[in-house]
Amino acid sequence: MTADALRRPASWRDAWPRERLAVAGAFLANGFVLGNWTPQIPLFQQRLGLSEAQLGLMILAFGIGAVLAMPLLGAATARFGSRMPTLAMHAILALSLPVLVLAPSVAVGAVAILLFGAAMGGMDVAMNANAVSVERRGSRAIMSSCHGFWSVGGFIGASTGGFLIVALGSVGHFLLVAAILLVALVPIGRVMLEDREASGPAAPTAEAGEAGPAPSAARLAVLGIGFCALFGMVPEGATIDWSAIYLRSELGADVAMSGFAFAAFSAVMALFRFLGDGIRDRLGAVRTLRLSALAGIGALQVVGLAPNLAVAILGFALLGIGLSNIAPIAFSAAGNVPGLKPGVGISMATTIGYSGILIAPSAIGYLAEHFGFQAVFLGLSICLLAILALSPLARGADRPSAH
Repeated sequence: MTADALRRPASWRDAWPRERLAVAGAFLANGFVLGNWTPQIPLFQQRLGLSEAQLGLMILAFGIGAVLAMPLLGAATARFGSRMPTLAMHAILALSLPVLVLAPSVAVGAVAILLFGAAMGGMDVAMNANAVSVERRGSRAIMSSCHGFWSVGGFIGASTGGFLIVALGSVGHFLLVAAILLVALVPIGRVMLEDREASGPAAPTAEAGEAGPAPSAARLAVLGIGFCALFGMVPEGATIDWSAIYLRSELGADVAMSGFAFAAFSAVMALFRFLGDGIRDRLGAVRTLRLSALAGIGALQVVGLAPNLAVAILGFALLGIGLSNIAPIAFSAAGNVPGLKPGVGISMATTIGYSGILIAPSAIGYLAEHFGFQAVFLGLSICLLAILALSPLARGADRPSAH
């Protein structure tokens, strides 16, 4: 009894060291910004007088900025470690928000959203690389729970953003979010893992062949894993960028309620991401991935066939179950491909994967204008069918939990 009592605190400290809390804080902050952006999208559209197709082009600019930044941050992370790139992108992300909300014209708005996307995408790569480094140094998988904190941030931002806009206005809302982000940077930066050596050529965890050029088979495996993440992130991107528009344009939601689809999605996704590491350890990465894809397909049918606002929000909540662990499993697998440094594998997979969450929604705007959002969400089931075919590539994600 006494021995058990003495073991519990040490076990908790082992599971939640300061470095894990720091990277979790970065994920939380990143999700918080994106959640607050969701209820701002309809106002951004109205302020600049954009059609749905034109808004899709703006979202494309967001994606272009992110995808351009991702390889650059991947290279910087591989050379300098992930800590400083994560903190730099965190700061730039906060500073981009006032520029975005004060943009007076379409041209300035396009430049602002390009910068916003670059900061968001660059931070995604760097913080995922830091999570892989913490995971490799520890005794258990942590990637799903890190993404769980991202979902918690998204839920907080999306569920409060609409009310803050009503209370403070769109400018006051984003100035407050920027201030919160800059304050959070201080404690995160103090304790975040410095993994420069672990990400560079002299990494103590590097395997024998990692210092030279990666074998083509390893790159091909990461390519497939990246596409697995991509197909999971296309529906997620549709939820982030278009759920509020869907609720307002086709189901009659007001400004305050427009963020609740993403809020429900993020809340359920957060829960199942915190459960995801244990589920993966019990069922294995491949089976977990397959069950997740099947659950997502069912949820998209509910969203696409929803007769009213309540059913649509329920469908988005169920979609959070299906999509919750697809990206974390894919990124863990990419960070453990034999023959590749973790930083290289994770940057390749995130660049491919996040293009789905950043670029694909621009095409959804065009399709929605011609066919409606219900048809679009039904059609997104095809992406999850592709994940079923690619699921065997995720076996490497079981490695961190097998220490």
